[in-house]
Amino acid sequence: MSAARIPATTLRPVARSFFARPVLDVARDLIGCVLVHDSADGRVAGSIVETEAYGVDDPGSHAFRGPTPRNAPMFEAPGRAYVYFTYGMHWCFNAVTDRTGVPGAVLIRAVEPIEGIDLMRARRLSGAKSPRRGVRLRDLARGPARLTQAFGIGPEHNRTDLTRPPLFIGMGERFPDDAVRATPRIGLGAAQDGRRWRFVVSGSSYASGPSSRSG
Repeated sequence: MSAARIPATTLRPVARSFFARPVLDVARDLIGCVLVHDSADGRVAGSIVETEAYGVDDPGSHAFRGPTPRNAPMFEAPGRAYVYFTYGMHWCFNAVTDRTGVPGAVLIRAVEPIEGIDLMRARRLSGAKSPRRGVRLRDLARGPARLTQAFGIGPEHNRTDLTRPPLFIGMGERFPDDAVRATPRIGLGAAQDGRRWRFVVSGSSYASGPSSRSG
């Protein structure tokens, strides 16, 4: 199943009420939604194929030990972006959920490109170690660091309202439950505590990490 047929130009942002729900519900329902970013360089858009939820009493969450200047957006109003720097080199993009005071965020791990593919590729090549090799379509936004680079998302987008342009999430294609797998999150080890809080389109070649057919 492919969402690439969805015309991003016809999309409207989802309502804030979409985000004002428990983080697991939002993480699952973001699968098939479309991430859109309009910038001076043009529009890029992609269908979300992989997410991870981070919530209350979650050892894997930045908010586990309480609010800090870095994780403050997780405790704020739902429907805004939480953008953070990791490994001293990459930005990661999240959608804040639930309600004010209850920390929750969904990490957008991967999308299937729909629109602005040439712009995505140019942005990715600008940071590639071997630009002459190019970037395959499936690799343009496969993984949170690649995604933010392809979509031109950085620290200036922290706390951006995702319910209106220029950076927003629109309702796309609703994937049935048998087309979406729930698996452990990637790279957390013991912090998983049995949680299967990663949601991924089964069989998608655009998803990151382990095979989406396993888990």
